[in-house]
Amino acid sequence: MIESLFSDADALLLARIQFAFTVAFHIIFPAFTIGIASYLAVLEGLFLKTRNPVYQKLFRFWLKIFAVAFGMGVVSGIVMSYQFGTNWAVFSDKAGPVIGPLMGYEVLTAFFLEAGFLGVMLFGMNRVGERLHYFATLMVAIGTAISAFWILSVNSWMQTPAGFAMNDVGQYVVEDWLAVIFNPSFPYRLAHMLLAAYLTTAFVVGGVGAWHLLRDRSNAAARKMFSMAMWMALLVAPLQVFVGDLHGLNTQEHQPAKVAAMEGHFQSEARAPLYLFGLPNEETAEVDYALKIPGLASVILKHDINAEVTGLDAFPRDEWPPVTIVFWAFRIMVGLGLLMVVIGLWAGIQRARGKLYQTSWLHKSALLMAPSGFVAVIAGWIVTEVGRQPWVIYGLLRTRDAASPIAAEGVGGSLLAFIVVYFLVFGAGTVYILRKMASDPEQVHIPDYAKPKAAGMAAERLMHEED
Repeated sequence: MIESLFSDADALLLARIQFAFTVAFHIIFPAFTIGIASYLAVLEGLFLKTRNPVYQKLFRFWLKIFAVAFGMGVVSGIVMSYQFGTNWAVFSDKAGPVIGPLMGYEVLTAFFLEAGFLGVMLFGMNRVGERLHYFATLMVAIGTAISAFWILSVNSWMQTPAGFAMNDVGQYVVEDWLAVIFNPSFPYRLAHMLLAAYLTTAFVVGGVGAWHLLRDRSNAAARKMFSMAMWMALLVAPLQVFVGDLHGLNTQEHQPAKVAAMEGHFQSEARAPLYLFGLPNEETAEVDYALKIPGLASVILKHDINAEVTGLDAFPRDEWPPVTIVFWAFRIMVGLGLLMVVIGLWAGIQRARGKLYQTSWLHKSALLMAPSGFVAVIAGWIVTEVGRQPWVIYGLLRTRDAASPIAAEGVGGSLLAFIVVYFLVFGAGTVYILRKMASDPEQVHIPDYAKPKAAGMAAERLMHEED
């Protein structure tokens, strides 16, 4: 049946669909766990400093959610590595001397650090000292950031390759490790991704807090998580806009075809317009039904209204990325980012007026924005990966030349298997997470032996019994 289903299919197209499907699933989990691990470290630190039991309740509330999300992220990440050897064997062979060690460093530094302290963080709360447990939480949070460092280094090298040479058998080999790791786009992409992870977590936490505030405005735990999330939105969302602008300027320098597709610029021109909306038409090389602001693209990309902006006409037609996909994914990402800024400012105004916990429209808006970070991250990765096409290593190795020589039936069969397994396994995990989020954080049980005062009394009783 599978053979007949995929007999006329394109193996390369199926391999690309499979990679897109698995990476879209995978990226939402690191985007969440990077932020939630740092949030847990903040909560535990605040509890140790203030002894406010609300922080301990929130820590225990989000810890179980983190554990499930972390596990799903690990599983989906293994599938990503698996695909390099199955569907993209040529790429693995040619780029292996560069990306192989970088992936290994991620395992040796980040994954081992996370794995070494994760058990203590999840199960050692009442078995080790408070300071040791907090240290374990910090190590897990740092490990997630280190993991992002190495993965973004690998992907950034594929976007802006540097520090390499070609050996006798056609492989890319390292000449300068620092140039490979800190390639031209890496600092911008790392900062952009980490901020995206923190914003993703902030709006999930804010959405959960808003959900509980809509049910009970006096809920102390809901108030605390909503307040912390809105502070993050107020401070980080504008910073992300600034970093995104720097990232865009860097992309304009090193990948101008991608930026041309993002902006819908088919022709190079001075005083280039900013297309707010429209329908890119690759056949006519125009944006149909365009709503545009004259000259604004030149201001954004060149900081000069009279500057010329490079269009897709500067590149061979077979080196154009799929314009419509990149154009709209970019607008989804930017639009959601601007909405995050608006929510943060709105919450800041209501906080100053003393109505942060009484404004139901703000709470409803925050609840609607809860999944916005995930959507923005996926849209951003679509811009990054689809905008790089037709290259898998930009300017060096085309995607069509990087695929494994396997039949469409084999790729299609594994794609169907992934779809079925992902929706069963990750669907169950997602349902659990949503149910956990819907539970009342105020009802989180804190055992007596986990309470500082009770723990001290229990220890004193034990000493008397031993005497």
